[in-house]
Amino acid sequence: MSPIITGEAVVLELRPASFAVRAMGLALDVIVHTVLLIGLSLLIGMAAGELDEAALRALILVAVVFSFVIVPVAVETLTRGRSLGKLAAGLRIVRDDGGSIRFRHAVIRGLLGFVEVYLTFGGLAIAVALFSDKSKRLGDVAAGTYSLRLRVPAERRILSFAPPYLQSWVSLADIGRVPDATARRAAQFVQQAHHMAPASRDSLAASLASELAAYVAPPPPAGTRPEDYLGAVLGERRNRELVRLRRAEERSAAMAGRLNKLPFQQ
Repeated sequence: MSPIITGEAVVLELRPASFAVRAMGLALDVIVHTVLLIGLSLLIGMAAGELDEAALRALILVAVVFSFVIVPVAVETLTRGRSLGKLAAGLRIVRDDGGSIRFRHAVIRGLLGFVEVYLTFGGLAIAVALFSDKSKRLGDVAAGTYSLRLRVPAERRILSFAPPYLQSWVSLADIGRVPDATARRAAQFVQQAHHMAPASRDSLAASLASELAAYVAPPPPAGTRPEDYLGAVLGERRNRELVRLRRAEERSAAMAGRLNKLPFQQ
């Protein structure tokens, strides 16, 4: 993940594309542009008999520039960093600050891309991207852009529940004083616990359990595991919030029903 701080001091977690995914998207774009050039070359060949050698060379040069520079620049400008290959690979070109690219970014990428992708058969682009932490090619370095991965696997949501031996205790416990910030940190731990090393997991669970214990009464039964304690408190907190919201909806529905029975007054 690549943390970016916006002008409003909001931290964005963005995932740059890996070298392999970006290479796949670029290869698809190269195929599309090459097919376009072949099509234009066939059209020029059909009219070759009526053209002199200078005009034929000029048309071929125009076809090459149109296929490998003008079309990529126009597509990236109009789609704000997308193309057929990037769409298939789930990528998008963005600025280093996470914003959408503009015409000047697309022009710089397109001109340098012609050199590093087509004139060097991709060798220069590969060499630069391999030594970049965001798999940037030379055009990205000059334009201040990089490739952003849009298709990120969704994290499996883990719900907290009280284990059977803590259900009777937590149902009577006072947990209303637990701060939202503390509960949020505990919930993040529950989501990420399966990625942690056992020692770090146990240490953090114990620390969060001690922090929650200052706002929960009475204390849990002796021998309660820290992770079970966190799950019990968070699960009961969620259940009580759902009950509170359900009751509020019922009161709102009852109030709306009574108001509908009142006579209409102009």
